[in-house]
Amino acid sequence: MVNLSLYTVQAVVVLDSEGNRLLAKYYSRGPNAQGHKSLKEQKKFESELFSKTRKSSSEIILLDGQTVLFKYVNDVYFYLVGNPEENELLLSSVLSGLVESISVLLKHNVDKRSLLDNLDMVVLALDEAIDDGIALETDPNAIASNVSKRGVDTIDMSLSNLNEQTLLDAYKQAKERFNLALLR
Repeated sequence: MVNLSLYTVQAVVVLDSEGNRLLAKYYSRGPNAQGHKSLKEQKKFESELFSKTRKSSSEIILLDGQTVLFKYVNDVYFYLVGNPEENELLLSSVLSGLVESISVLLKHNVDKRSLLDNLDMVVLALDEAIDDGIALETDPNAIASNVSKRGVDTIDMSLSNLNEQTLLDAYKQAKERFNLALLR
């Protein structure tokens, strides 16, 4: 049967070299979503993932009826869990795009320490790439660009721009009131 759903990703898990969770995001939507609802179930699944992939040379496995793709970078494991019927090439491009965008954001220094120090950017990159189980973006440069733009928009606002904005708004508001008064 062909999967016609947009919900392609069931989970994204990032573990360190000892199998400890650094980041995990589980999505419970879609036709074949395996709801890892409790923390205990999630931890059990993650320990199974780590034990199966710790010494594996391949980048894809089938675990509990789910397709799992993973990448090992320095001392961090990145896992992407998808539906069993899902196209592995699509899942691979999503995972590669996410890992490469994180690498760009962390200035090609992807390790446990830098990932935890910049967890806000990593989570934003994850949200740019995958939204509620739907793969949105696979281009690492676009993901990194969107994440870095958010920081500039919210932080770089000078006082002069604020004053000019309020003066302009006040002028527009006075002009509108004057025009309304003339129409009466």
